[in-house]
Amino acid sequence: MALSNQPGKKLNIHVSDYCVFDLETTGVSSRSDAVIEISAVKVLGGLVVDEFTMLVNPKRPIPFYASRVNGITDNMVQDTPTFDIALAAFLDFAEDLILVGHNIHNFDMKFLYRDAKLYWGKTISNNYIDTLPMAKAYLPQLEHHKLTDLAGYYGISSYGAHRALNDCRMNQQIYEFLGEEKSNAAQVAKDGSLCPYCGKLLQKRNGRYGEFMGCMGYPVCRYTRNV
Repeated sequence: MALSNQPGKKLNIHVSDYCVFDLETTGVSSRSDAVIEISAVKVLGGLVVDEFTMLVNPKRPIPFYASRVNGITDNMVQDTPTFDIALAAFLDFAEDLILVGHNIHNFDMKFLYRDAKLYWGKTISNNYIDTLPMAKAYLPQLEHHKLTDLAGYYGISSYGAHRALNDCRMNQQIYEFLGEEKSNAAQVAKDGSLCPYCGKLLQKRNGRYGEFMGCMGYPVCRYTRNV
């Protein structure tokens, strides 16, 4: 288990060795809700080498609205391990790899930190990468950046979405595509085609006085320059 007194850091990089993970929960509150499924996909050298998945008994009824989203019912988890066992198994699976997930900074990591503290008095030391801010940074032209939106954009099947392992499989492919977007953005930045104010891509546009380069972060960012 990668436990310590200091939590891992949030990174914005693309790596070839990592562990994608996802949680399904009884609700959206990291203070009062519980995990009912945890899954992960291990990637070494850019290749998927192993998978992990476990349903979790939350020791409480699963609300109807949660089951409606993820399809997990009370009957499915009544004979499954509690989260202390599942979390320990997941941390053994992930080892010291960088964790990758979608919206994990504001959601999943909070559940892991809370329960690691509860069970062992420690926190999780793995560094992690959140693909949601990556997607917003490198795909500003998209109106929405949910996992299924990104899957649709990249032509990835979203069949079985909202079950943790299926979401991990989707997110692993999306992370690889975002790695390409990051490399392309770095090359564009070298060529001077990134906004110097916010870092988003510049796009050629037509205005009253002819063509100009405008920030794709508009209207939040209003940077322009002559072609």
